[in-house]
Amino acid sequence: MSYNLLKGKRGIIFGALDENSIAWKTAERVHEEGGTFVLTNAPIAMRMGKINELAEKTNSQIIPADATNEEDLQNLVAQAMEILGGKLDFVLHSIGMSVNVRKGRAYTDEKYDFTAKGWDVSALSFHKVMQSLFKADAMNEWGSIVALTYMAAQRTFPDYNDMADNKAYLESVARSFGYFFGKEKKVRVNTISQSPTPTTAGQGVKGFDGFINYAEKMSPLGNATAADCADYTVSLFSDLTRKVTMQNLFHDGGFSNTGVSQEVIDEFSE
Repeated sequence: MSYNLLKGKRGIIFGALDENSIAWKTAERVHEEGGTFVLTNAPIAMRMGKINELAEKTNSQIIPADATNEEDLQNLVAQAMEILGGKLDFVLHSIGMSVNVRKGRAYTDEKYDFTAKGWDVSALSFHKVMQSLFKADAMNEWGSIVALTYMAAQRTFPDYNDMADNKAYLESVARSFGYFFGKEKKVRVNTISQSPTPTTAGQGVKGFDGFINYAEKMSPLGNATAADCADYTVSLFSDLTRKVTMQNLFHDGGFSNTGVSQEVIDEFSE
């Protein structure tokens, strides 16, 4: 069901890879709610995914950009405003990658070149995106910038590896940059701490299937899906959340505030 929550609003969506990705689902929902946007991803990710299908479905243009490259981001922001016909109202940062995880390196045996690359892609890129938007004065007042994170920023999940550190940094950037964006531009900056979600990236984490089942048993409302997250993101892009900023918002069916569930107790009492 559409409510026209984003009618007339313009933005950029980073990170749509395929129909399993949260960015993909968000782009579909933004389109349904009347928003227009450009899609962007790194050239290598674009070759791996199906972003052209999404662009056709949502009548959107694609601008390739490496989110770790300042020149690429400056060009992206300028082109997006030109294509969309003005300043932006929303931006979704849905980017994450750990080379250590991909290469099977344990947290106690990191290769630091891999660590630095993952940090740049997953966390520092959020600062680079916002700095590019800020310097270009590219956001309309009461605009909204959202990044996706995970509760491993606060709690230990052994196989999440250095991505946990990246998410902690990402959340700190949201608070720190959110202050300046709010004071000087009246722009909101928030992170959504999402349930474990079977995206292409998420399924690369060791033991993911076991953990997603555990989270389902722990969460009073069950795990939030990618489509659920898209709905929540739309609410943060809308004018209904104008005074929400610098927050890390848990969207996990109650997992983050549950010590133990009856289902888990039953599992270990058998």
